[in-house]
Amino acid sequence: MYNDVLAANMAFYDAHETRDLAAMGALWEHSERAVCIHPGWPILRGWQRIEESWRRIFSGSGRNQFIVTNDVVAGAGGVDWVTLDENLVQGAEANTVAATNMFVLTDGEWKLVHHHGSPVMAG
Repeated sequence: MYNDVLAANMAFYDAHETRDLAAMGALWEHSERAVCIHPGWPILRGWQRIEESWRRIFSGSGRNQFIVTNDVVAGAGGVDWVTLDENLVQGAEANTVAATNMFVLTDGEWKLVHHHGSPVMAG
């Protein structure tokens, strides 16, 4: 039932890993209601600010590999959200971010309108 949303969610992480700004842009709704909260960043509202954040992240020196675990989809009325753990591997270091990705069904496609990641404290 939620296969299309899970596929869109995985496309988000694939775009992040490959630093593909065009693929990332294709996933997001290009509107002012789009919101992105990267761990440690202020709230970014609107596609233009979100796109610039991805441009900055993708041009940085770090490379992240995501191992998504604990992913669960819920939703109603054309709005679905995925809660999950982003297990980020960068070199020998690994960290976990608890995340929520919210998608809306628009013209038959699931578009990301909200991403929020919060670091999980070790211990």
